[in-house]
Amino acid sequence: MKIREIIDILDAEVLTGELYLEREIKEFAVSDLLSDVLALSKDCFLLLTGLTTQQVVRTAEIAGGIGAVFVRGKTPEPGAIGIARSHHIPLLMTSMSTFEACQAIIETINKKEKK
Repeated sequence: MKIREIIDILDAEVLTGELYLEREIKEFAVSDLLSDVLALSKDCFLLLTGLTTQQVVRTAEIAGGIGAVFVRGKTPEPGAIGIARSHHIPLLMTSMSTFEACQAIIETINKKEKK
């Protein structure tokens, strides 16, 4: 699945990283604990979180993330957007709750697998 597909699935707004929406997502991570994200050590994952600090972007990048989605309509602080822009990391924002976002992604994946 590509980051671009997530925009439609989550009715998300692109905050930065428009040029990198074709990146392929291999896995998803959902957490508000950055220590849990660091423990992932996965490649090419998309982080869904309610945290809005600069550390979210830095942590995702260090752990192998290729983008982040801010849930519950939370807007990241300007520094987070700046770091994401300079490191070519797409940031999205959705009004969906964490649960709703995960459910929508899983339903889409299941539909694709049935085809």
